[in-house]
Amino acid sequence: MARAATTADAFNAVAEPRRRQILDVLAGGERPVNDLVRQLGLPQPQVSKHLRVLREVGAVDVRDEGRRRLYRLNGRALKPIHDWVKDYERFWSERFDELDVVLEELKRKEEGDGSE
Repeated sequence: MARAATTADAFNAVAEPRRRQILDVLAGGERPVNDLVRQLGLPQPQVSKHLRVLREVGAVDVRDEGRRRLYRLNGRALKPIHDWVKDYERFWSERFDELDVVLEELKRKEEGDGSE
């Protein structure tokens, strides 16, 4: 069975852990491939392959500077992921708020008990 294309959208592209690592490094600023190779400890062809996928979905931009190619994060391409996660963030924030209330009640009961 043929594998689904990983370049269809940002969701599929960032599903691969190494690509997320590359995005994490590029979030700190523009980098040439050799810097990414050093920081990630991956072979250069593997880094280039992942960068190509990220470029194809628009998550990474590249510019030439002399003989070097510099890569940078394009956050706009990741906005669909952010928008999707936002709903879940709201859900978990509400759950954590509820948990804080329960923990606070338990803490008050424990302090009021005095038996420990």
